[in-house]
Amino acid sequence: MLVEINSPDLSNIMPIADSPTASRLLPAETRMGAVHLSITDDERALLIWRDVVGLALISRDGNTLRLGVGDKVLVVLHVDADDPAPQRSLGLYHVALHVPTRTDLARFVMRAMRIGVQIAPTDHLVTEAVYLWDYDGLGIEITFETPWRGSIGSTVAGAYATTADGKPHSGREPLDVNDLLDELVDDQAPEDGLPEGTYIGHIHVHVADLDKAMNFYARTLGFEALMMMRDWGMGDAGLGYMPHAIAFNTWSGTMAQQPPADTARLKWFEINVPVAAKPQVVSRLADADAPVIQTEKGIETADRSGNRICLVFT
Repeated sequence: MLVEINSPDLSNIMPIADSPTASRLLPAETRMGAVHLSITDDERALLIWRDVVGLALISRDGNTLRLGVGDKVLVVLHVDADDPAPQRSLGLYHVALHVPTRTDLARFVMRAMRIGVQIAPTDHLVTEAVYLWDYDGLGIEITFETPWRGSIGSTVAGAYATTADGKPHSGREPLDVNDLLDELVDDQAPEDGLPEGTYIGHIHVHVADLDKAMNFYARTLGFEALMMMRDWGMGDAGLGYMPHAIAFNTWSGTMAQQPPADTARLKWFEINVPVAAKPQVVSRLADADAPVIQTEKGIETADRSGNRICLVFT
C-alpha cells in the first residue's frame, strides 16, 4: 500500500487509494542484481570498495573489475571515466549492500575508522545504515536490517516510523556507534570482509520527477509502491517486504541531467526476474512506451530520467 507523506512535520500520513499500483506485480523471487559503475582509477576505487567496504575482487578483465562475496558478483567497476561524478546530476545516489549480521556492520565501521574514511552512521529504525562515498563521489550504504524494532509508514503524528512499543521515530536518527562496536568485543574474525549472504538490498537514484518515477517502477516494472514523501522529494518501491528495493529522489533538482559519459556514474543496475514473468514485463514496458533493447543477458530499459536498468530473466 502506498503511503503519502505530505507535510514537513510528518503529521499528515495517510494511505492513498489511487496509488499507481495496489500491490507488487513482479514475482516474489525477484531480486536486485549487480550494479555497474564507471570509475576513474582502479587502485583508488579498490581502497574503498575492497579495503573499506569489504568486497572481494573476484575477477578482472582489462578495465572491468568484478567485486562481490564468494563467487557472487555484486558490483562491477568499469575504469572508463576521466572525471569524478558531477554534483546535482541524475543517476546514482547510493547502492546499498545489506549484510547478514550486526557484527558485519561493526567490522565495516572499524575498517573505515582505521583508514580514516568519513562515514555517516544513521538509524532508520527498520535498518541500521552507514553511508560513505568512494573517491569518485559515488554513494555507498552498508545496511543491517532490523525490522523487529518497528515499522515505517506510521500514523503517529509527527513520526516517519514507529518503534515496536509504539513510540514515534524520525527514521533518521544518529546511530549509536559505540553500541555497534560492542559487537566486536569477542570477535573471532575482526579482519574479515563482507561475508557470503551479503547482497544488493536496494539502489537509490536521483530522478527528475517523483510521479513519473513511481509510475515506472510500480506500474511498469511491477515493484510495490511503498511511500511517496513529497516534501522530502523522495519515493520508495519494494518487493513485498520492508525496506525498499528501489528509492528515488529529486534532490538534484527537476532540471538535472544525466552525467556526461566521461564522468564517474551509474552505468546500469540489474534486476533478476524469474523468466516466467518475462511476457508480462515486456508487455508493460511496451504499453508504457519504455525503451526495450534486447541484450545477451536480457532486456535493457531505462526509467523516465534515463537511469539504465538491465532485466536479467533467470
